[in-house]
Order: sequence, then C-alpha cells, then structure tokens
Amino acid sequence: MKHKTITACLYLKNEKAVKGIKDMTVVSDDPVELAVSYSNFGADEILIFDFSNTDDEHTRSLEIIKDISRAVDIPLIGAGNVRRFEDVKKLLYAGCSRAALNLSKESNAHLAEEVATRFGREKICACVINPKEIATYDVLIKNYTCELLLLKEEEIDGCLQTMYDKALLHTQHPVALKCVLGDKELHGMAAVLRAHEDLGGICGGAINENPENIMKLKWQCKGLGIDVNLYEAALKWEDLKKGPGDLVPVVVQDYKTLEVLMVAYMDEEAFNHTVESGVMTYHSRSRDELWVKGATSGHYQYVKALYADCDYDTILAKVRQVGAACHTGNKSCFFNEILKKEFNDTNPLQIFEKEYGTIIDRKNNPKEGSYTNYLFDKGIDKILKKVGEECTEIVIAAKNPDSEEIKYEIADFLYHCMVLMAVKDVTWDDIVKEMAQR
Repeated sequence: MKHKTITACLYLKNEKAVKGIKDMTVVSDDPVELAVSYSNFGADEILIFDFSNTDDEHTRSLEIIKDISRAVDIPLIGAGNVRRFEDVKKLLYAGCSRAALNLSKESNAHLAEEVATRFGREKICACVINPKEIATYDVLIKNYTCELLLLKEEEIDGCLQTMYDKALLHTQHPVALKCVLGDKELHGMAAVLRAHEDLGGICGGAINENPENIMKLKWQCKGLGIDVNLYEAALKWEDLKKGPGDLVPVVVQDYKTLEVLMVAYMDEEAFNHTVESGVMTYHSRSRDELWVKGATSGHYQYVKALYADCDYDTILAKVRQVGAACHTGNKSCFFNEILKKEFNDTNPLQIFEKEYGTIIDRKNNPKEGSYTNYLFDKGIDKILKKVGEECTEIVIAAKNPDSEEIKYEIADFLYHCMVLMAVKDVTWDDIVKEMAQR
C-alpha cells in the first residue's frame, strides 16, 4: 500500500511566500528557507503555486523554484502560470518532479497530451475544482496525468465518486487524488484522510505556517490507522546493547559528504524522541538531561538514516546538518590533527564538485592568465565550440587501442562541460537529480 502523502503548499508572490490562494499576506521573506523547513520537518512533497503577473516576475519565481530544488531533498510540484508547453518545460527544468495543469482552462486541457507525450504522464498533474471537470476530461486525465489536485475541499466526495465512475482510481495506471486544504487544524487534517480512504494525500492546512507540526500530524494519522511516511525504527531501544549509564554512543555523519561531524550519546528518551521527531536528540552527560541538538544554537541535525553496528552497541546517524556541528563553530568536531601520513585522499565522486567550485570561483573572481577566464570572456559561442571539439576528440581517441588517450580527452571534455554548466547556472546536483528521476 502506498503511503498517504503530507504535502506542504508554498505560494509565491513578488519573490515572497504568501499565505494562500486568496490571501496575499506575506508569511516569509525567504521562500527557500521556508521550503527547507518543510523538508527538514518531514513533508513528503512541496506544492508551489506561482502567482506572478508579469513575465519578469515569473522568471524570478522560476529562479526561486530552482533554488528550492537545490536546497531540499523532497519532490516539488509546480503550479500556476502554466499556459504553454514552455511553461511546463521550465518548471520541470527548474527542478519540479511534476507540473500541474489547471483544467478549468480549456487551453490547458489541450496541452496535456503534448506535455505528457514529451515528458511522460508521471510528470503531469491536473488541478480541478469540482467533479464536472473530471467528468469532462476523464480520458485526458487517465491517459496523460498521474494525479489530481483538488482545490475545493467540500468536493472530495463528488470527485472520488466521479473518479470511481470513470475508473480513474483503481486501474492499471491509477490517478491519485490529493486535496489542497485551507486553514484546517492538525486533527481536522487527519480526520479528512481518515474519512476518505481513497484520498491519496492532503496538502497545506495547518502545516504551511507551522512546519514543526508535520511529524505531529503524521503520528496522529498513524494513531488513526492511516498509512503515512514516518521515521519508524526497525530496531527498538531494548535491541541495543548499552554502556555505562544505560547510554549508547552515536557517531554522526553528514549524509552527503560522509564527513564525521561529532560523537554523542543517547538514552532511551533521546532515542525515542529522535525517531518520533526526525531531529537528532541526545542525552547530555554533563547536564544529565535531554539535549535536542540545535535547540539553543539553531544548528539542528535532521535525521536521514540511523544504523546499528555489528555488535548493536553503537549507532551511526546520517544527518542533514544546519550550520556547524561543533560548539567551536567548526563544521566537524574532528579538526585537531594528531598525525597524518602522505596519501591520496581524493574522493572520485567529489572531484567534480571541487573542480566545478574552482570554475565558479574563476567566474566570480577573475584571475589574470586563467584559461577558464579566457573562455568566460570569449562567451558562450567559444565555449560551445570547445565542447564540440572535445567531443570530436573523444570519438577519434576511441578508435585508438590505447585507452590512455581517451581518458585525457574525456577529462578535457568534462572540464569544458563544467565551464558551460557554470555559464548556464547548472550544478552537478541538478545533473544528478535529473539522472535519478529517469
């Protein structure tokens, strides 16, 4: 059974986050920071509505969506200002996993087949207000979209019934129905999911302005027998072997760079709080009390994974670290070198990021005599010419039985591709996310 999704809604207007579709009250001057908080506190997705009125404003909204995509680890759904094929393409290229078409606009209905054929139906959602729109476009919805977003809560029963009648819910390729709620409180949101078994998820509601309530909502749903995506531990506290003071040491690691950040200790209360909240919590031995990492400094650690070692007496935590892990201000507590032998510690998976970082530095801080700056100064046509030339060199080198030449040419090609990426504001994270979605 697929989890019911808990989706946060983010409404963009004038580069700020506003309260809702009908309320333009600003709730955050930093939409990216708000989106990160939704991701950190356990939202399954973020539905972004763009309320821009001009092309320039829409362009700025797309830049914000791109920044959000780079900053969070959960899927984005882009909605609003979708009128043409290009609008869908721009949302997907900005990092959205899906784009939503408003079916109350007839032109969008005609657009569905074109964009689904190009990008796949799994990339396309539809927004509806009432069941009549479902009845009108049932074939289109079934063939060219993967889910419906209902914008009017009181129409849930009618929409579900229409989807049953049109065989959209339980077919070989079902279309999920998710409801965008208004200012409904947490218990009311859970009640909506409980009352409508075939509802695929809920969006918005009380979680929009209080991201820290997301996990609380999920645990309420679990208590009502609703299957949601929770941090549920495969091991219980009693399965672990404790040391002095009934504590278990925890080695904390950055989930992306794999850098070891710190070592702390958990007791049963800290373990359970970590699992339930998704925020790393420890037992402070010096203060003999529960310690939510970041509660004072703001340098929270959000859980990505927990592992026990072979003896079940140590926990490895992979986390998303906000700010510094160490009280000294260092990212990691392990910075006092005791000894170090000379060795090559280059991580082959990180060398691209390092090289790309150097190219970006040259872009922002030009250096006289730099070949990279020469390329930037000559412009994109020169860069494209070099990319084409290096690609041809790879083809020629591949005909040579000696593999040494092709290694050199591929490295040259990748360097010039990274210069092109820097010009077009594309990062390796963007490339990796795109590949992962295919």
